[in-house]
Amino acid sequence: MKKLLIAASLILSVNAVSAQKYFTRTGNISFFSHTPMEDIKAVNNEVSSVLDAATGEVRFIVPINSFKFQNALMQEHFNENYMESTKFPKAEFKGTVSNISAAQLSKNGTYNTTVTGKLTMHGVTKDVSVPGTITVKDGSVTANTKFTVQTADYSIKVPTEKVAKSIEITVSSILAPAKK
Repeated sequence: MKKLLIAASLILSVNAVSAQKYFTRTGNISFFSHTPMEDIKAVNNEVSSVLDAATGEVRFIVPINSFKFQNALMQEHFNENYMESTKFPKAEFKGTVSNISAAQLSKNGTYNTTVTGKLTMHGVTKDVSVPGTITVKDGSVTANTKFTVQTADYSIKVPTEKVAKSIEITVSSILAPAKK
C-alpha cells in the first residue's frame, strides 16, 4: 500500500509540474505615439509568450513586421526607416514575474505583479521593471501591463515632430496551459 501511495504521489507531482507552463502564439502588443502633428497606433496579434508558473520565468517574442497600422505608409516607415525590421526582425523580453506562485495560478483571481527582466529591441538590450496584472480564469492566464519606452534608449531614430520620443506599450496575452 505504501508503494502504491508513493507511485500515485509521483504521478500527480509530474502532472502538476507539466501543467505549470502557459503558452500562446496569439498574444497582443500595441503601441501608441502622440505628437501634436499626429497620433500613431499599431497592433500585433502574433506575439508568442510562455510563462513558467513554477519559476515565474516569462518570455515574449514579438515579430516586428507583424505590427498593423492605420495606413500602409505608416507601416512601411515603421519597418524600413525606424525599426529596420529586416535587420532586427524581432523584439524579445526575458524576465521573471514576482509576487506570483504556481498555487495562485491554480485559482481564479487577479494578482498584481512586477515583471523584471531584459527587453531587446532594435539590437539593444535594456533592463526593465514594470507593474502588471495576472488574471486566472478557469485554467487560462491573462497577463497585462502598460509601460513606456524611450526610442533613444533603443537607438531608434525617429522624426520627433511625427513620432513621440516616449512610446506607450500595452501588452495583453491570454495563455493556456502548455500541452505535453
